[in-house]
Amino acid sequence: MIYFEKVSKIYNSDKVPALEDITLSIKPKEFVSIVGHSGAGKTTLLKMLIAEEKPTTGSIFFESANIHELPRAQMYKYRRKIGMIFQDFRLIPHKTAYENISFAMEAAGKPDEDIASDVPHILELVDLSEKANHFPRQLSGGEQQRVAIGRAIINQPDVIVADEPTGNLDPMNAYEIVQILQKINEFDTTVLVATHNKGVVDLVGRRVITMERGKIIRDDESGGYVL
Repeated sequence: MIYFEKVSKIYNSDKVPALEDITLSIKPKEFVSIVGHSGAGKTTLLKMLIAEEKPTTGSIFFESANIHELPRAQMYKYRRKIGMIFQDFRLIPHKTAYENISFAMEAAGKPDEDIASDVPHILELVDLSEKANHFPRQLSGGEQQRVAIGRAIINQPDVIVADEPTGNLDPMNAYEIVQILQKINEFDTTVLVATHNKGVVDLVGRRVITMERGKIIRDDESGGYVL
């Protein structure tokens, strides 16, 4: 499904590559943890996948298409196949939990009847049915992240990309977020999680890619956080 072919990234202001000669394949339905210290290249790798950054050299393929060569119309369709979850939630403060999730469907042009049907189901999945009408300021950090997950999955993407999704959460809320991500993966959605949280990686117990200074130094089919 996803293939990085000898991908390197050098920012103009840096002499040290953010990514260096990355070759990597990710199969459909995998749950992959990408680990490493700050500056290891995890976020840059994810930005390449969502086409927020372009590689200096190399290519990235999604279902045989070179994503950085897609015309604008095709790029829009491609990005709809990926749901993104951020460390800082990025919710719209003046919209309720229900409205934050429904907004993603509205932006995708979904009809009102689909929104009315699907949003309550997603709220139930992330265990927020009782707080559908709460604004972000009325929710805990863990609850805000669950809204963000609901927003990311509402349009049924093929891939969920999560960049430090538990970085601002306490251990209990982090555990709950991981459980939801695992549940999403059980619905045959590919999940990529960049994290430095050892507890998260050990809990998942699936494939672990370890990065250091822009390179992949380990790729274990199953296991925990090893650095």
